[in-house]
Amino acid sequence: MKHIRSILTLACLATLAASAGAQGLGITDIMRNGPRIVPPPTTSGPPPNVQRSAEYIVALVNSEPVTNTEVQIRVARVLRENPEAERMPRAELVRLVLERMINERAMLQLAKESGIKIDDVAVDQAEQTVARQNQITVTELRRRVAAEGMSQDQFRRELREQLILTRLRNNEVESKVKISDVEVDQFIREQRAGGNASVAPNLNIAQLLVIVPENAGDADVAKLQQRALGLAQRARAGEDFGKLVKENSDAQDRAGGGAMGMRSADRYPPLFVEATQSTPVGGIVGPVRSPAGFHVLKVLAKSQAGIGDAVVTQTQVRHILLRNDSKRTTAQSVAQLNDFKDRIQRGSADFASLARDNSEDGSAKSGGDLGWSRPGQFVPEFEEAMNRLSPGQISDPVVSRFGVHLIQVTDRRETKLTQVEQREAARAVLREKKIEQNTDTWAQEVRARAYVEYREPPQS
Repeated sequence: MKHIRSILTLACLATLAASAGAQGLGITDIMRNGPRIVPPPTTSGPPPNVQRSAEYIVALVNSEPVTNTEVQIRVARVLRENPEAERMPRAELVRLVLERMINERAMLQLAKESGIKIDDVAVDQAEQTVARQNQITVTELRRRVAAEGMSQDQFRRELREQLILTRLRNNEVESKVKISDVEVDQFIREQRAGGNASVAPNLNIAQLLVIVPENAGDADVAKLQQRALGLAQRARAGEDFGKLVKENSDAQDRAGGGAMGMRSADRYPPLFVEATQSTPVGGIVGPVRSPAGFHVLKVLAKSQAGIGDAVVTQTQVRHILLRNDSKRTTAQSVAQLNDFKDRIQRGSADFASLARDNSEDGSAKSGGDLGWSRPGQFVPEFEEAMNRLSPGQISDPVVSRFGVHLIQVTDRRETKLTQVEQREAARAVLREKKIEQNTDTWAQEVRARAYVEYREPPQS
């Protein structure tokens, strides 16, 4: 469960580092220019062996109570999942947790006032994404969440809240962030002068996964490790890595040769980044162990964002977009796109023709073609689905903030960015930084507008 916890508690950890911060996420257009969606904390019920303290109200946020039990549950979760937090004085940790919860309540209340709603289909997709990131099924994810003392209803409620906060930040912060040409020029000059050390490099890593079941005994683990070692040795001896992945990997991305796509290093699992840090392009690493199993990694490409000679993986992609409106629910859009996919795969319909007749965006006139995309160009939910497709494959319906998409990858290539693309990549980096800065300010403003009344201090 350690990897799942790290995914689901990222927002909570960020707050302990900067208590005024806000949950992240969102983008104003199908083009991605902001942080990715981060799923929510894993637990909301008392963890095993943690005694409930007396129940009373510790604070009111616009008349909505925050109780002592809620605070202690969150504190226990932070301590259980992040041992380094134990070095913090207990009183300070409790204060930061309470402040975080107050900020969350104020933002969720603002979202409700703004009419932001997330339907069950979007929550289903978020749950599937968490499971995929952990290389497990949704059924196994639910089992592990239950083992942590959390109900399925609460898990989905917290996923929904994170999606609501994503939408809220998009409306309140991201849609208002603009980057001027002057800022782009300055950024590029600094990079060319060697001032790009703070920018995370871009990586394209392929993985071959040998899954280790959670209840595997020592003998089984040793056997699986030997299997992973053998596959790593075959890769180092020159066997085609993509073929090895397709024939042996337990990961869901094996059909595409295990390639995860060119993306910023901070969008890869830290384990993968650390393992490949000193590995040249073409090098094989591993097996490295994670909670999911043993990973054999191949470095397909490396580049520093914004450098003129950077080589990136570009994807040629098209889509059909059905926007949500008062006449059509998300579930109805999903059903219609599933029908389109079935017709295309049976050969009774053509993707481009369906896009021209049905897609509700500007790409419809070109058969849904979005052209060649660079890493980080689309919103995270779209790009995550796109990166899992091999050329010719069609996704299941994908829910984003714009509606529901049916996605088809038509080709991929390794290429140098043009000057125009370099400028757009630089603009995206600058925009993400400015969004992070503005989010802190916005969160403080939301908190300042809220009526907060402190009652009795939390007591464990």
